[in-house]
Amino acid sequence: MKAKVIVICGPTASGKTALSIELAKKVNGEIVSADSMQIYQDMNIGSAKPTKEEMQGIKHYMMDFVLPSKRYSVAEYKKGALQAIEDIIQKGKIPIIVGGTGLYIDALIYHIDYPEIKIDENYRKHLTNRVKTEGLETLYKEAKKIDPKAMERISLKDQKRILRVLEVYHQTGKTKTEQEIESRKQEIPYDYHVFCLNMDRQKLYHRIEERVDIMIKQGLIEEVQEILQKYKKYPTAMQALGYKEIKQFLDGIVTKEEAIQKIKQETRRYAKRQLTWFRKNKQTIWLEARRRNEKKY
Repeated sequence: MKAKVIVICGPTASGKTALSIELAKKVNGEIVSADSMQIYQDMNIGSAKPTKEEMQGIKHYMMDFVLPSKRYSVAEYKKGALQAIEDIIQKGKIPIIVGGTGLYIDALIYHIDYPEIKIDENYRKHLTNRVKTEGLETLYKEAKKIDPKAMERISLKDQKRILRVLEVYHQTGKTKTEQEIESRKQEIPYDYHVFCLNMDRQKLYHRIEERVDIMIKQGLIEEVQEILQKYKKYPTAMQALGYKEIKQFLDGIVTKEEAIQKIKQETRRYAKRQLTWFRKNKQTIWLEARRRNEKKY
């Protein structure tokens, strides 16, 4: 029999962290993060990374180990997460995958292989220049013609993933979707049980706005300043939701209030995209999230 692995996913601010820790205590489990921003060191407040106190002694994997100056791929995440799952099972405990990054979760539950593609810096610069001269929407339409299936899950504003679709096709001659279909023919090594938190949309949006206000009070602006001072380059980190808006404020592009409102707006949109992503996973069991008296969601 395949070992059982629990997956708890859902939109940002829906209560995944608190639920997963309570569950881990009850079932003798340990947690493997599936959050593309919690992997980064020094990015604590904006990524809603749980503190040591909040972890309540539950061991967490795949969190707080990548420098913000480094790039980190889905392929690297899958390799590390599978090793973490195996380590937990060898201890006689239950692995609990927790997060809202759909690409990370799909890589595990469908055993999708994402080949390591060497970055063509010249082509990336070419695409970045085209974004500046032609606009991101032009490249979005181009990527949609190349790989319409992959683009169903990619926002018109998600420059990182739009360019990635074009890069993959440019360097391999195959679309991202074609590669995923080929890799899904492999046998899935674990028995994944996937649960997704759902919530009334207005309640979720209210929680998001509350959480952004809490992040500002906790020192998100200061956290971004420290990262900018500490690292000379940050190819992915400063594209993270919350961080890029604060950087715009620090650069004098927007006011502090405009930055805060933009974070709230973009986070609401992100939560909506997350729900759309997870609804396409047919094996998912949906759970209605309830409000908890907690400071971090």
